[in-house]
Amino acid sequence: METTRQNKIARLIQKDLSTIFQEQTRQTHGILISVSVVRVSPDLSVAKAYLSIFPSDKAEEIMENINAHASQIRFALGNLERHQLRIIPELKFFLDDSLDYVENIDRLLKN
Repeated sequence: METTRQNKIARLIQKDLSTIFQEQTRQTHGILISVSVVRVSPDLSVAKAYLSIFPSDKAEEIMENINAHASQIRFALGNLERHQLRIIPELKFFLDDSLDYVENIDRLLKN
């Protein structure tokens, strides 16, 4: 059960991460990264961000790149949230493949 504080911080991180990814993907045309959900640990030290990437065939490559640059993303997040949070949580990124799953189910139902 998440507390109200966890939910508020998760929404704040989700909004700011989407801003960061939106700025980064403007330079690369044809790639869309959206932050589906952010879950924050009870001690507010770790934030798990679930990302939805389009096109999905490049998802693994993009996730490797994002995980390799997680510290830089955390720094950019810290610059955006420096007045709201005292400590910026460690970021962990995961691929949200729920849209691919729904698409697969639709395709199976049509056949």
